Order: sequence, then C-alpha cells, then structure tokens
Amino acid sequence: MSARDFLRSNAATLAIGLLALAVGTLAGWSDVFARAVLAPPPILRLLLSAAAFLLGVAWLLQALERLSGSPEPAGLVRGVRFVFLAVAAFAAALGWLVGQAVPVVIALVIAGVDVVETTVLLVVLVARGPDRGA
Repeated sequence: MSARDFLRSNAATLAIGLLALAVGTLAGWSDVFARAVLAPPPILRLLLSAAAFLLGVAWLLQALERLSGSPEPAGLVRGVRFVFLAVAAFAAALGWLVGQAVPVVIALVIAGVDVVETTVLLVVLVARGPDRGA
C-alpha cells in the first residue's frame, strides 16, 4: 500500500475518532442526550453493557495478538490502539451496567482521543518511509 493510499484509507478512521470526541462532548452538555442514549431503560442497558464487554474482550485479544506478534512500529501502534479501545469498551460497559452516563462519556473520549492519536502516529510512520519504521 502506498503512502497516498494509506493516508486516504485513514481519513475515515480519523473522522470516526473526531466524531466520537464530538459525541462525547455533546453528551456531556446535553441532559436529553445523556438520558436517551447514555442511560437507556434497564434491559437495554444490560444488553449494551454485555455487548460493550464482549467487544472489549475481543479488542483486548486483538491487542495482545498485535503486540506480541509485530516487531514493526506500525503494528505496535495498532496494538496500542486496540488496548485503549478495549479500555473504552470496558468503561462503557460499566457505565451502562450501573446506569451512569459519565463512564460512557469517558469511553467516548478515550476512544476518540486514541483513534485520532494513533492515526496521526501511523501517518507519521508512513511518511518516514518503509525503511524507517512503517
């Protein structure tokens, strides 16, 4: 994959990270949004919590696989991305389990910042060239 293709493919990832930050900010300011989306009825909270927990486990396993099997910097950055996404998923699961919006907002912020940060790091690695760590 060329550097130009890599940059194009990561534009969507960067947009998702920025969207997560925007949603987290909106959720922190809006009581209506917090009640409707972040603190839904109990049965829906339980389902969301279970789904977020399972997603967190899947991302943690993915992180372990990438961190243990990749000697290249780009693979390690992707492994770290999955670690933080797993932390965000576990925070969201806890928030929905106990019926509090704050951990879910924190999860959105963790995920958004992580995706933006790791995408920028990957772009820097590719810009440095294949012989210098990409």
